[in-house]
This record gives sequence, C-alpha cells and structure tokens, in this order.
Amino acid sequence: MRASVFLVWLFTALLILAVLTQRWWEPWAAARGFNLNAWPWRWWLLGYPRLAARMWWTWRRLAHLNNLAVSFNSHHRVIGTTVVQGTALRPRPPRLGIPKPTRTGARVQVVLHPGQTPAPFMAAAQAMEHTWRVHAVRVTSPERGRVLLTASAQDPLTGLVAASAASKERLLAVPVGKVEEGGDWLIDLRRTPHWLVTGATRSGKSTLLAALIYRLSEQPVGLVGIDCKGGMELGLFEPRLSALAVDRSEAIKVLSVLLSEVRARMATCRAAGVRSIWDLPEAERPIPFVVIVDELAELYLNEGNKESREESEQCGTLLLRLAQLGAALGVHLIIAGQRVGSDLGVRVTALRAQLGGRIAHRAHDEATAEMTLGDINPDAVTVAMTIADHEQGVAVISTGGRWTRARSSPVTPEQAAEESLRTAHLVPLLPAIHEHQSGGTEGKEL
Repeated sequence: MRASVFLVWLFTALLILAVLTQRWWEPWAAARGFNLNAWPWRWWLLGYPRLAARMWWTWRRLAHLNNLAVSFNSHHRVIGTTVVQGTALRPRPPRLGIPKPTRTGARVQVVLHPGQTPAPFMAAAQAMEHTWRVHAVRVTSPERGRVLLTASAQDPLTGLVAASAASKERLLAVPVGKVEEGGDWLIDLRRTPHWLVTGATRSGKSTLLAALIYRLSEQPVGLVGIDCKGGMELGLFEPRLSALAVDRSEAIKVLSVLLSEVRARMATCRAAGVRSIWDLPEAERPIPFVVIVDELAELYLNEGNKESREESEQCGTLLLRLAQLGAALGVHLIIAGQRVGSDLGVRVTALRAQLGGRIAHRAHDEATAEMTLGDINPDAVTVAMTIADHEQGVAVISTGGRWTRARSSPVTPEQAAEESLRTAHLVPLLPAIHEHQSGGTEGKEL
C-alpha cells in the first residue's frame, strides 16, 4: 500500500516538474526530432481511458440487446408432458479483449463463441457507435473466430489534410492523404498495379490525381496523361509528363506507343528468363510508366458515325490490353471517371475487372458506388453513399477485400507548376506523338 502511494506521488511530482520546465526541454527535444506537440496527449491521458472504460462497462448490455450474446442452455424445456419454448436464460456475451489505443480511437478484439459469425457484429456497428459515443466503428474479421472492432472517436478527415513526405525507399509507393485511422493513405502501385477512381463532379477525383502526380513526380518514373477535356486538369503537370493526350485521336497514338513498349519489355523478359521487369537486374530494368486517364467516358462515347465508333473501340481495346499485360512489365493505369459502367461500351466491364484498387468518392446514385465497390466489398457501398457534399476529397478505398475511408491532400496550381518544372529533368521521353509537339524535329524517344 505504501509503495503504491509512493509511486503515485512520484509520478505526480515528475509530471509537475515536466510542466514547469517545459520551455527548457521542449526545444531540446524538437532539435532531436521529437515533435511532442504532434503527440495526442489529451487523447491518451483522457479520451482513451474514458472510451476503454465505456467499452468494458457497456459491453454485456450491448451484446444482449443486439443479439451478440449466446446461451448454452436449451431453448426448449419439458414441463410435465408439455414442451415449452422460449428465450434461454443467462446468455453469455463473447469475450471482449483489452482495448488498444490508436491516434484517433481504439481497437479491441472479440473472441467469438462457437457457431457465431461476424455478420451480427457488422449489423450492430451503429449501436456500438451510439453506446460508446464515437464517430464510427468498423468491424473486420482478421482471423477465424475473432472480430476486430476499430472505434474512431472523431472524424480525422474533417478539414484539409496534408500527406507526409514521399518515401524515397520504395519506388511507385507514395502518400496522397490520410486514412480514417489517422495514418498515411499510401497508394502502392507495386502491390496494386491498376486503380479505378470514381465520383461525381467536384467530389475530389482531380484532387486525388493531382496529389498522386505531385508525389510521383519526385520518383524516377514516367508519367503519361490522357485528359480529353482539353488538358484542363493534367495540363498543370505537362512539363513533367512524357506525353499528354488532349483528345481521343491523340490518346490512341499514346496508348499504341505504350503497347509497343509493353511488347518490347515482354521480349526482354523472355530473353532473360524472368516473368517480370522487377526480376531483372536493376541496371537493366526499364523505367516504369504510370498512365493517368481523367474522365474515361470521353474515350468511349461516340457521335454515332463510323470513324467515332472505331476510335472508341480502339481506345477500349488498347486500355484493356495494357491493363492485362502491363502489371508485370511496369505499365500502370489510374482510370478516373464519373461512371465506369457497361453503358459506356462493351469493353468497360472487362477493363474494370482488371483494376484491383478501387476509390469511390461522393456519387449521385447508388449504382455508381455499386459498380466501383460492390464486387469487392458490399459493405463499403453503404459507407460511400454517406459521403456528404461538403466532404470534397473524402473517398472509400478498397484493396484486397478490405476498405476504409480516406481523404486526399489538396495540391494548388502553383504547387503543381513549381513541382513540374523542378522535376522536369526526370522525364523519360516517348516517341513523337504529335507533329506539333516535336515542332518538325525527330521528337522524343524512350
């Protein structure tokens, strides 16, 4: 007893001493890379203990009211010669683990009873939010027999978010914003080669594409833009782009050049006896290319005449072949559009199936969210439909069957222009695409 009292007094004295001497030790810590102001002290000292106590205090009643508790007694009882059926007494809630703090909430594991599935817990997520008084509760099942509950005490995606500095260690992996759990939103094209981005006008698609190009500009990769809205969005980065197509005929030329490059890389890998350019020695490895398509519909819609139909079919074929062949050969696709459905053309559904990474911004209708996320995770569709008009840049991202909410970091036109000029020397050159681009010269070569 005396030892515990002494420890409490000692801790209190050290805390008071730290507060009184803060102006001396805080600059010393900052000079050595310890940004104490960025640490969520208030959450760890007050918010997390209160949330953990609320989870433990309310768990039994919450489980009973939402059919999460299981009784091991029979629902039938024989009284004399009569069989009486009713609710069994003393149901037991599944065992709740120790809540572990995160930067914006807490995670806790639940051990399921035999015969239980995660479905009732997913249905009870909203009840948990209200009971624990948190912003959101996400329910996942990382392993058989267990459910992971991730509670976010507040929405970390409100306001503007800033991405961390791009990592120089891993090629094609860049942070573009923040995820709901408080960490970086990392798009890793080595892990997920192709991405689909959907959303209504002014929902944040262009913001995300700008953040992605801005971060990739610092890396030794080739960037190709296809912006059939006259280059209004991707034109900001033109000094850093190997090619920029601003209409469908130009897009066909650019995609054809890239497909020829893919075939050449296939021959190189075959000659070396490898299955991917990443298996080649670094000195012999060709530079990867990232193709960014802003508003896919402009490539597929046609005016009804023969020439227009042939162009749209050719675009669909070229994109599909790049998606099917490019992943192992260093050619990656980022496809953006308001809708990416079969109404655009016969090859759109096949192209969408090749895009493993999905990002759904605010949509006007459920069908758009469904065609983006429905074939990967139906639960994410409901969350995507709750994105409000004022939450520009907020999206639901899904890869490998898992999903979360995220928000991209804004990039101003001034930042885009400055970064494009600063990194223009990193541009790998493509063959001449347009006569007016080369100005009558031989043009650009790889």
